[in-house]
Amino acid sequence: MNERTKLVQIGVGAWGRNLLRNFSLLPDVEVVGLCDKSEETREGLKKQFPALPVTADYRKLLDNLEVDAVVIATPPAHHYKIAKEALSLGKDVFVEKPMTLAISEAEELVRLAEGSRRILMVGHIMEYHPAVVRMREYIEGGELGDIYYVYSTRVNLGKVRDVENALWSFAPHDISMIIYLLREKPAAVSATGAAYLRKGIEDVSFITLFFDSGTIAHIHTSWLDPHKVRRLTIVGSKKMAVLDDVEPQEKIRIYDKGVNLQQAYDTYGEYLSLRTGDILIPAVKVQEPLKIECQEFIKAVRSRIPPITDGKDGLAVLRVLRAADKSMKENGTPHKC
Repeated sequence: MNERTKLVQIGVGAWGRNLLRNFSLLPDVEVVGLCDKSEETREGLKKQFPALPVTADYRKLLDNLEVDAVVIATPPAHHYKIAKEALSLGKDVFVEKPMTLAISEAEELVRLAEGSRRILMVGHIMEYHPAVVRMREYIEGGELGDIYYVYSTRVNLGKVRDVENALWSFAPHDISMIIYLLREKPAAVSATGAAYLRKGIEDVSFITLFFDSGTIAHIHTSWLDPHKVRRLTIVGSKKMAVLDDVEPQEKIRIYDKGVNLQQAYDTYGEYLSLRTGDILIPAVKVQEPLKIECQEFIKAVRSRIPPITDGKDGLAVLRVLRAADKSMKENGTPHKC
């Protein structure tokens, strides 16, 4: 494929504008149409891209036979319908997280993409983050030893959603990241949360993932918090690691800390001793994860090799979200994923 990939984007809201910016700057991409339901957004797009078709009807873009790929950044309730139509028309699809709201819908999209040999990619951006990729290298290289537990915090005092709760809005990032790092899907999940600002829309959620390996993971999400925190901590048998995405440069710290099991020769028993060593701050090249994600989608479209965040990856995360949602409605009762 020598010609540029012809791409349309459906949904150009707050996050959609970031996607459009990145796709527009890729040399092997030609954006050939935009769609958004907001008249104000459409008027702004017409001024910014006067040569591009801008419409409120996404079907006008999908009917264009020259279009190779479709980017979907609408509210999640519309993901399934638009993605299904695009795949059915032979288009490759990038859809923002969560992939769909129902497991049956996600399963159908996966089958459709596989049956039509189309690329289906889900916007799990953290799996393309250079610091997250480096963290997985440390885990797989045995640097941290056996992974005991993981916990992440994604909170701030920010935009209060009126449709998605804190679980559906924030947790997909951490769920996808943890599954990517551990190379293991959780067997069960327990979740609790509370709605303080708007009835029925939880502002805070606490999620615990249980893995068959014995590892557990905890995720705290909220938009009702005095601090902006984007931090992941991994505790292993050899070392411990922290990824702080708010840090502009020093995003990873590896702590040579742990507990050693040693023989107590005076009693012929065993005792535990604490170990405190150096702190390693590895150099991680600062790159915009969203740019990498967009590049990976176009690479998949052109090579026909599925990306790491394909439909199956999106489905795995959705299974956790749905189980967590059920658990939260039952005050933390564990549910299988």
